[in-house]
Formats: sequence, C-alpha cells, structure tokens
Amino acid sequence: MLRYLITLQAPDRTGLVEQIAHAVSRHGGNWLDSELRHIDGIFAAILVLEIPSTNWDDLLDNLECIDGLTLTHASTQAAKAPSFKRSYSLVAYDRPGLVLDISNKINALGINIEHFSSQLESASHTGVPLFRANFVLGLEELGKITLLTESLYLIGDDVQLDQIADPA
Repeated sequence: MLRYLITLQAPDRTGLVEQIAHAVSRHGGNWLDSELRHIDGIFAAILVLEIPSTNWDDLLDNLECIDGLTLTHASTQAAKAPSFKRSYSLVAYDRPGLVLDISNKINALGINIEHFSSQLESASHTGVPLFRANFVLGLEELGKITLLTESLYLIGDDVQLDQIADPA
C-alpha cells in the first residue's frame, strides 16, 4: 500500500464529497485523514489516502474526470508524532500581517504548527472585523508554553489567547 497526500479543489456543489469517496473506495483506497472546507464558493480538501500501488494511476484518472476538480499529490509516510500537543484559540482585531506575526512567534520558539484554521467575523456589538484562529501546536518541550503565551501577547493589546482542551 502506498500513502499519498492529495489536495483537491472545485466549484462547490452537492455530492462532490460522495463522488470523491466513491472513486477512492472503488480503487481499494483507505481514507485516513482529511480536512474539507467550503470557502468563497470553492470546495477545498486535503486527504491522506492509502491505496494499492497498482490502483494509484486509475484513481488519479477517475478523480481528474470529476467536473471542475483540480488536484495535486505527493507520496508520504506516517510522521513521528511530537511529544506534546497543545491547542489554542486566538482572537484579535483583523489587520494585514496577523498570520505572519503569529507564525513568526511560534517558529521563533521552534514549535511546529500542526493545524491552523482561521476566519474573519464581526464583533457582535460593534461590527469591528475580528480575526479568529484555532491552532494545534506540536512541542517537544512543555517548558516553551509560557514563552509561547508571552510571545503571542506581544503581537498587540487586542490579542485574546486561550488554551483549549488538548487534542487526544
């Protein structure tokens, strides 16, 4: 069995996930992990699949026949899990460069971003644009948590940061 990471995008429509799942199943693939989103009318997905090597080319051909679907792929293998994971929620006034600021602070401490999800929303009472991010970090040392928190608060006085329930 080969292991692949596939990214997909297409104009969103009903039944698209079922079409993809059917193609994977028909070719003996095992759907291991995924993130699926609808963003501005576009369906976007990241999948990790295991599939028999003899079926890989046929699966690609089938996926490429789905109307409007574009894809990229790379072979992969299971990665070593970090020693510790921590999950955070961050809210701040929206501004250009905020994701760069967040990622710079995390990277400077040698911490890996394993999952990052963000959205723009309006503050309920004022209508001010708010940036909200949820992210999971992989750490080798728990001692960096305090440094991380201090560093993220340096982004601005408007930053609200909460550690949320740790992922299993």
